Amino acid sequence: MSFFSMRVSWRWSVAAVLFFCAFFGFLTGVGLSERPDVHAADALTKAYYSLGLFVMGGLDLGTPQGGPLFSRTLLWISYFGSPILAASTIIEAVVKTLSPHTWRFQRFRNHVIVAGSGELAVSFVKEFRRVSPSANLLIIDNDFDQLREVEFRRRYHAKIVRGDITRSFFLQRLHLKCAKKVILLGDDNFQNYEAAHKILDLEPKLQNNIIIHCNSIRFMRSMADSYVAKLCINFNAYQLAASALVKKHLNTHFLETTPKDVVVIAGFGVFGQTILEELQYSAKEEIDTIAIIGVDAKRRIQVVDEQNNLTNFCRREVFEGPISHPQVWKELRANVDLKDSQPVIILCTDSEEDNFRTSLWIKRKYPGAMVIARSYLPSKFATAVSEQNDILNVSINKLVRENFPADWLDVSDKRGV
Repeated sequence: MSFFSMRVSWRWSVAAVLFFCAFFGFLTGVGLSERPDVHAADALTKAYYSLGLFVMGGLDLGTPQGGPLFSRTLLWISYFGSPILAASTIIEAVVKTLSPHTWRFQRFRNHVIVAGSGELAVSFVKEFRRVSPSANLLIIDNDFDQLREVEFRRRYHAKIVRGDITRSFFLQRLHLKCAKKVILLGDDNFQNYEAAHKILDLEPKLQNNIIIHCNSIRFMRSMADSYVAKLCINFNAYQLAASALVKKHLNTHFLETTPKDVVVIAGFGVFGQTILEELQYSAKEEIDTIAIIGVDAKRRIQVVDEQNNLTNFCRREVFEGPISHPQVWKELRANVDLKDSQPVIILCTDSEEDNFRTSLWIKRKYPGAMVIARSYLPSKFATAVSEQNDILNVSINKLVRENFPADWLDVSDKRGV
């Protein structure tokens, strides 16, 4: 139950108790100095007077008289409690109206701040709640999708605030000195680093507890020597997913097959590039040939080699063109043997339709191949089609969610956070 829900539930519970205290007193014979016959009135009249205590107290009714001492005591409790409860509700509403941010944050302690409300934020929050179900969670964004906001509030019991995470005035109201972690998952890379810089200026103790997601690997690497990058944790979702794919699925296949393997990366966008990088780091001794297919693939491989300091650790073949073009695969078959081995063929373009259509064609043509089709979000349809055709469907979103480092998710004191 969220903090807001608990507060509302508490007020209704107290109001119900106070109402029944008054109603029971009237039912058991207690009268009023200004309404001496109330004990003889019908139940609706007694209920009306009981509710009236929340508005005017007993000013127009007089004081309790007669009846059992216990019943008079209950009525006196309602006399004092009902107007106090009503007044406190009004005061709270006024305070929230005049200073909403101060009221929202005044009770927040040991909280985790998540900036952003996209799919990556949902994935992080889902895993975070699985590991830290009772931690205080604050989600900030300039604009929330209405259904997404409801999901964050009800399913993940998070407090939602609209605001600009890069504004110092706004940051000062987030109680950063009491925060345990700040997770910057917005879509604007520069703004994520800008927010991190201002947070560090306001609260230096948060260094190494600020996590920055950067959509652009090139930008992330160019910022590697900056003050912010050195004091924060920087990551890219595609890198995290590629690392998980290689370690969880490909390395096992490599160890089970002989001789060295052939890998086809069909689609050389960010995900394909990060797969190549991960293969060099963790599987280069197991690979004989890597074939790369992609639009503008030759230029992209040159950029990747220069930026990442990649080496030609194995034979490399590059073919330019869309993965759905038969001529590209004809050229690949003329240069790379796919029949006398158990190749790994990864369809990883940004088009899920192209990936799955091509994966089905590849699997029929090379039944011994390990065929992997990439999608972004988990899909029951894609999973069913893949299982039916002995294809491995991998979801970027799921790979990322299942491989967030444990210390990002567990903020309990036992971990020293």
